[in-house]
Amino acid sequence: MPQAIDLRSDTVTQPTPAMLDAMRDAELGDDVLGDEPTVQALQEKLAKLLGKEAALYVPSGTMANLLAVRCHCEPGDDIIIHEGGHVINYETSAFAAIGGCSANTIPSPDGRFDAEAVTSRVRAQNCHFARSRLVVVENTSNTGGGTIWPLDQVRRVCKQAREHDLRCHLDGARLWNASVASGKSPAEYAASFDTVSTCFSKGLGAPVGSAIAGSAELIQRAHRYRKMLGGAMRQSGLLAAAAIHALDHHVSRLSDDHANARRLAEAIDQTPGLTVDLDRVQTNIVYFDVDQGDAPAMQAQLEQRGVRILALGPTTMRAVTHLNASDAGVTQAIDTLRSIS
Repeated sequence: MPQAIDLRSDTVTQPTPAMLDAMRDAELGDDVLGDEPTVQALQEKLAKLLGKEAALYVPSGTMANLLAVRCHCEPGDDIIIHEGGHVINYETSAFAAIGGCSANTIPSPDGRFDAEAVTSRVRAQNCHFARSRLVVVENTSNTGGGTIWPLDQVRRVCKQAREHDLRCHLDGARLWNASVASGKSPAEYAASFDTVSTCFSKGLGAPVGSAIAGSAELIQRAHRYRKMLGGAMRQSGLLAAAAIHALDHHVSRLSDDHANARRLAEAIDQTPGLTVDLDRVQTNIVYFDVDQGDAPAMQAQLEQRGVRILALGPTTMRAVTHLNASDAGVTQAIDTLRSIS
């Protein structure tokens, strides 16, 4: 059997030898006691990249987004977000269970919405209703298929939110992909938002870690909540060093992942029995449908042949290209899909 190719997610990446060297060489302290130099270096580097005053390193994207919700909102507040948003669908409802918030969702096929949709979801100021408080934008949109928010659309949405006295949070788990594909800097995207979360363990290939960035005052508040949630770590410079290495060496190469995703999508488009919307394949995520079949059954058949792709419903599948998905591996996935479709 050919070597397995794992396209279930870009979270399956493994540290490169150079990244492991950086981790071994990291200067360490105790982050809880405030003297972890590598974590501090990462936080300063990220804040600068995003154009924010401060940043906080955290174990996961789920925690980063929850910290944003908790810092912006009070229990009983309402979050305006796309119906497929990661914050409300894939983070065990932490926004509700711990943040105490409700969600007012916006439908759209590609994960994006415009300013008018925000206004349509703002609740009247009335003691019977939740208080509309926070708008969340996810860039790139996972359930949208890796779609990129145009910068002008981001600015319109956030400007409209300000007119309703709402706060704005960017779920930028794959912000690096959006930046590389669009040619816009992370700071340009981040400028419209009060807070930005971003991930190092997806396309950038670090083994662990995310961060939240914002004003110094807000990050001080987030630091307290991180401790409350059990997210404080000791010699976390080992992990922060991987994130620094990823920021220095793995951002520009994301274009390789985008090219592989496009190649995979175009092959799927030419394969009878499979359907893909090529317009939504803008970064490293490919959603496609099994026209007359059973996606879980296809997942099992693919896995028997060394190709791992997730079934996300009765007929829908998702493949994600990444650092460890070689050109040859993507070719293997294409050939295998064609042989069993």
